[in-house]
Amino acid sequence: MYLCAAMLDRIILLPYYLTLKLRHFCYDHGIRKVKTCDVPTICVGNITAGGTGKTPHTEMILRTLLKSDDWAYEDIAVLSRGHRRSSRGFRIVKREGTVKEFGDEPLQIKKKFPGVTVAVDRDRVKGCDILCHPEKLKTEKRARRSSDDQIAPADLIVLDDAFQYRALKASINIILVDYNRPIQKDHLLPFGRLRDLPERLSEADILIVSKCPAYLEDEQKIKWAGELGLKDYDPLTCKGIDKRGQEKFLFFTTIWYSSLQPIFKEADPRYAYSQKLILFSGIAKDTPLRMFLSDEHKIVKHFRFEDHHNYTKGDIRAILRAVREHPTAVVATTEKDCQRILDLKDIPQDLKVRMFQVPIEVGFLSEHEKTFFENGLLSALRAFHTDYK
Repeated sequence: MYLCAAMLDRIILLPYYLTLKLRHFCYDHGIRKVKTCDVPTICVGNITAGGTGKTPHTEMILRTLLKSDDWAYEDIAVLSRGHRRSSRGFRIVKREGTVKEFGDEPLQIKKKFPGVTVAVDRDRVKGCDILCHPEKLKTEKRARRSSDDQIAPADLIVLDDAFQYRALKASINIILVDYNRPIQKDHLLPFGRLRDLPERLSEADILIVSKCPAYLEDEQKIKWAGELGLKDYDPLTCKGIDKRGQEKFLFFTTIWYSSLQPIFKEADPRYAYSQKLILFSGIAKDTPLRMFLSDEHKIVKHFRFEDHHNYTKGDIRAILRAVREHPTAVVATTEKDCQRILDLKDIPQDLKVRMFQVPIEVGFLSEHEKTFFENGLLSALRAFHTDYK
């Protein structure tokens, strides 16, 4: 049954497959131009349509850079497309800004890292150029400029979700794969979640299997390495050899959730200890979040929305009805959804006092892996930084 479905899948999706092959052929053979940035760049991407944890990993990389001797005193920038924002062109993200103007994930990053320049632009080549040469912002036609848009030239740029943006070649590609959705068992859109060809994993410098259980045996890691096209993988060095004979890093990360944090200043902290909980989220997959919250709360109502969902008054009314059915329940959502909720006006007081977010971080399965990742990333950047200088 599965074999027949897979064969049918390949036949129906052949036009999409050939389109992707042709696109990559054009970039790989110089038919379409590929540019590089004037400073080192780190791309955090995947080959699936969401759900691998790019933003938490971007935040983890920023923490690694900011605590290092090499980059703590340099000007670091993050460039994102700003998914589903209504604005166009290049924008410098402001902490007091809105999701409508900047997108939920860039706004979340800016609030966590106020000292980092965060920008959005669909054109990553142009976006990087402006971040490296801020004076060009004066002549950018589609950018909305203001007096507080003065930024220092970037010394390094982290590209959030730019692996499919072939017109820009990153210095280092970090590609994420969801532990719960192995790519070798997945299909191209719309039958699966793959938005790119699995063979493009060979372009990764660092592979990360995300959303893993808290512990994996070495045999499981070696098996994963084989399925991702790496042979002779050594869990001690976190390295394997790909089909091209190139050495690559492979790491495994898990999700860490923190205790409930209030969204509004009016929140009553006592609700965080309620046994009942109403959950709503607009992310690709909220199963890990639901499992975490279920340890200490009984989830009496669960509202699931599409990824990057724009909340409406109707959604708020539905959540408010659930609150009235369960008057002692706390209302919880994700960090990303929190940004969109803060954009809404006239949130009822009954919701403000009991509405909380769940902070998220990613961590390596061992201190050993964390050390190898940080040392490997910083070593590679050191070489690039020397070349760019």
